Amino acid sequence: MKLGIDRAKGLDRYLTSWKSRDDPSPGDFTYRLNPSGYPQMILMNKSVVLSSSGPWNGIRFSGIPQLRTNPVFRFGFVFNQNEIYYYFNVLKSSVPSMVVLNENGIVRRFTWVDRTKSWFLYLSPQTDDCDTYASCGGNGNCTIASSPKCMCLTGFVPKDPSDWESGDWSNGCVRRTELDCPGGDKFLKYTQVKLPDARQSWFNESMNLQECEQTCLRNCSCTAYSNLDIRGQGSGCLLWFGDLMDIRQVNENIQGIYVRMAASEVGQIFGFSHQSRSEDLDLPMFDLTTLVNATGNFSEDNKLGEGGFGAVYKGVLRNGQEIAVKRLSENSRQGQVEFKNEVAYIAKLQHRNLIKILGCCIQVDEMMLIYEFLPNRSLDCFIFDQEKGVSLDWPRRFTIINGVALGLLYLHRDSRLRIIHRDLKAENILLDNEMNPKISDFGLARSFGGNESEANTKRVVGTFGYMSPEYAINGFYSVKSDVFSFGVLVLEIVSGKRNRGFNHPDKHLNLLGYAWTLSRDQKFMELVDPLIVSTFNPVEVLRSIHVALLCVQNNPHDRPEMSSVVMMLNSESTLPQPKQPGFFYETSASEASSSSDSRHKKYSANEITISHLLPR
Repeated sequence: MKLGIDRAKGLDRYLTSWKSRDDPSPGDFTYRLNPSGYPQMILMNKSVVLSSSGPWNGIRFSGIPQLRTNPVFRFGFVFNQNEIYYYFNVLKSSVPSMVVLNENGIVRRFTWVDRTKSWFLYLSPQTDDCDTYASCGGNGNCTIASSPKCMCLTGFVPKDPSDWESGDWSNGCVRRTELDCPGGDKFLKYTQVKLPDARQSWFNESMNLQECEQTCLRNCSCTAYSNLDIRGQGSGCLLWFGDLMDIRQVNENIQGIYVRMAASEVGQIFGFSHQSRSEDLDLPMFDLTTLVNATGNFSEDNKLGEGGFGAVYKGVLRNGQEIAVKRLSENSRQGQVEFKNEVAYIAKLQHRNLIKILGCCIQVDEMMLIYEFLPNRSLDCFIFDQEKGVSLDWPRRFTIINGVALGLLYLHRDSRLRIIHRDLKAENILLDNEMNPKISDFGLARSFGGNESEANTKRVVGTFGYMSPEYAINGFYSVKSDVFSFGVLVLEIVSGKRNRGFNHPDKHLNLLGYAWTLSRDQKFMELVDPLIVSTFNPVEVLRSIHVALLCVQNNPHDRPEMSSVVMMLNSESTLPQPKQPGFFYETSASEASSSSDSRHKKYSANEITISHLLPR
């Protein structure tokens, strides 16, 4: 069956309701394909729009997520010079099916159940009040699980606050900050929403998403854009003009729509500096209700941990996808800084050994980041635990060492932003199902541009035991600061002991000093975790210890860069002898500071702010 237009034959196929249950004469309701802009199915009562399907996205109509591959009928959409139509064909003649527009204006698909000798309701595009056309007005978003169900899009405010408060949302929302076109606008990305009414839209099937964005920017009337077809990597361009009508929450939708906003508004939302706003945000926005439902209203049972940012919760989306939700603590000033860092940096990073961010939520008074969920938690849960440590044999530990090294190399050299992590530690190495490592927590990260390679700060943040001497004492950091942290981490992985708190009973050495002394005396086996003795490769273990000691040398100029580290870990080349490591003995920051030269003394221990972050 076809619903749509055949221009060659002059046909327009659509459904019309009966006048009443007993009167088959034409009623007031029609369900037809509207060809204006980009075609969509529209339900009308005479001339009044009651509901729309949203535009076709290559797989289904954007506003009908329940329309999916099924055993009853095949469906699709045809759009060419001669015809525009939506079709559906019954797959089995033995299973009769029919689509009905009843006298009350409700579209339903029924299938015949032979066992009960009756028609069974199989599908209806109208499921709840949010399917009522433009129920939240222009630039509003309808979420049926919320109370109230209507909220303005981020950066918009109610056009008539008094009506809005009383539950009349029909006037919709207006921009809090007017657009600054040409040249001063950016875009916010939304996912999990039905795309707006496309009757006032323009489309191009051959453009890519970047060309689509530029086309929208050049037209000051353009208010949003998206891909036309979401299959594969996405293709085509769909532009909207004027108010965005008939948006609703659809958790199953992964397609992104980019809503135009003044650049200053984007900056206010994310608290970015002018420099950070130079690139568009490309991070999906999650609805608060979705996250409340996914985490059981942030139940303590779903709490994974807590740190300077706030708490982290496990969640499950309606499609079954597991997520980790990092929720900003209400009074966390440190967390606000970290939130901005995470959004600014990790959204632009993609590497198999970095945690993947799925989106963020900025709604009401909430600020949250959503990540992929990694079931094996963090590395510290294994290497510092006698019971769990058994499951992390040497081959897995060596894979983790190499994976972290590759992740750091990407951050330092190969990413769009040259990034120093500044808080690399076992707690921030997450493990996936196969124990592959993912570097996480970019809240303290800093980026370098151009030829920059080092910087200085009076506010030292990070974790003692992993911080390099020049950073902990002087506030001086560079890529070599991360190299030092990596060296500490490798020694902890090999030994199963924490550097922080380790103290040799005879020589008062910390883990670094102990490892260096054993290596010098050719007694490296005494450092190896007894849990991996039966599975370890002596050559790999010895080489890992040697490389780690090169990384923790006191002078940052003596430490290798991560490109050399990656090569040394997996080659048979002769390695230089490591010099004495930083913090050779177990000393406090104040002791280290007082023993340094006058150049170091300008920052006392009291002047250094240390944020010892908890595992997340």
